[in-house]
Amino acid sequence: MFIQTEETPNPATLKFLPGRDVLGRGTADFASPETAGPSPLAARLFEVEGVTRVFLGADFVTVTKTEDKDWYALKPSVLGVIMEHFTAGRPVLLEGTADDGHAEAANAEDEEVVAQIKELLDIRVRPAVAQDGGDITFHGFDKGVVYLHMKGACAGCPSSTATLKAGIENLLRHYIPEVVEVRQVR
Repeated sequence: MFIQTEETPNPATLKFLPGRDVLGRGTADFASPETAGPSPLAARLFEVEGVTRVFLGADFVTVTKTEDKDWYALKPSVLGVIMEHFTAGRPVLLEGTADDGHAEAANAEDEEVVAQIKELLDIRVRPAVAQDGGDITFHGFDKGVVYLHMKGACAGCPSSTATLKAGIENLLRHYIPEVVEVRQVR
């Protein structure tokens, strides 16, 4: 098994591509060992000293490390865990725990605008963000403000504010006049 690695815009995060489906559809974000219960793979990765976050995408695994650890020393251990997990044929996630990336519309009168926002996110934004090892999920729309949550390599990335404001906010405002601002939720 050959696993490719890619750097992400977040220097504390690497993207691992095992050459096969990880989740296929949806995403799963684990911010600590305590939250990793639904994923045998994430739980094993948190056993590697220095791993602070695990994000699972369609065909990749994104791992974030502590500042005091060096990827040169940490990367072989992470690769070993991922390789052993897939070659043993273990499940990545327990049934029914993937996230489709969308919260429901809070307001019935905004349903059409929310549907447009979700469609633009799915078609134009999420694939581009996945290339960098992350995901952006919709969390709400209220009085012209779109609330999004950044996950994976995007969580804590130095360029995440620029991505939200210069990229996503401009895109949504261009196509959907009702959108006036984009804010990140944590």
